Amino acid sequence: MAQDIREQVRARYALAAVRGAGDAGCCGGGSAGGCGPTDLVIDERFGAGLYGAEDAAAVPAEALAASLGCGNPLMVAELREGERVLDLGSGGGIDVLLSARRVGADGFAYGVDMTDEMLDLARANATRAGASNVEFRKGTIEDLPLDDAAVDVVISNCVVNLSPDKPAVLAEAFRVLVPGGRLGISDVVAEDHLTPEQRAERGSYVGCIARALSRTEYLQGLAAAGFVDAEVAFTHPVADGMHGAIVRARKPGPQEV
Repeated sequence: MAQDIREQVRARYALAAVRGAGDAGCCGGGSAGGCGPTDLVIDERFGAGLYGAEDAAAVPAEALAASLGCGNPLMVAELREGERVLDLGSGGGIDVLLSARRVGADGFAYGVDMTDEMLDLARANATRAGASNVEFRKGTIEDLPLDDAAVDVVISNCVVNLSPDKPAVLAEAFRVLVPGGRLGISDVVAEDHLTPEQRAERGSYVGCIARALSRTEYLQGLAAAGFVDAEVAFTHPVADGMHGAIVRARKPGPQEV
C-alpha cells in the first residue's frame, strides 16, 4: 500500500516536472479525481501565487513555475545567515534556492526529492540561478540521506501530507536537526472534527487532501517525535474543513535533554 501511494505521488510530480509544472499545485487541491495529464488546473490556493513579488523575482521562472506547494515555508522558518537548511520534497527547487539566498555564502541549503525528473529540474534551476551553496539529493522523506544533526532548520512545502508514513517523516526531521534546531513547514491540515473518511471525500491523495493530518494529530505526531513548542496555525482554506497551515516546532537544546 505504502509503495503504491509513493508511486502515485512520484508519477504525478514527474509529470509536473516534465510539463513545466506551472499548471497547478497539488493537482488543484480540491479535485476529487486523480492527477492524470488532463486533470491539471490552475488553483490559487496552491503553487507560485503564494510567494511574494520579491521572492518570485529572486529565482528562475522555471523554479517558480514548478512550485506545487500550499504556502511559503521561508516565512515560517525565519532563516539566518550561516544556517544549514533542508527542504523535504524539494521539487523544482524554489524553496532551496530562496533558502540559499537567505543563509548567504556561509550557509547551505539541501533539497531531498525522490523524483528524478524533479531533481533534474532543480539542478538546472540552481545552475540558472548561479547558486553554489545548494545540493539536491535523491531519497525519500521517510529515510533522509543526511547524517544525524546535519542541519539547523528543516522546511517543507505541502509534502508531509503526501507521505504514507508521517511518523517516520517527523522522526527523520528530528534526527537530522541539531539540538535546538527548528522545523518550519507549510502543509494541508484538517480541522479536528473531520474523520479520515471525510477528508478523503474532499480531495485526492496526490491532491494533498486525502490523508492529511488533523491539527491535533499533527501536534501529537510532533510530540511523539520529540519536538517541543509545537504549533499548527491555519492560514487559508483549501477545501471544506481543510486548510493550508503553518507548522512550527523545535528540537530541544543541549540543556533541555
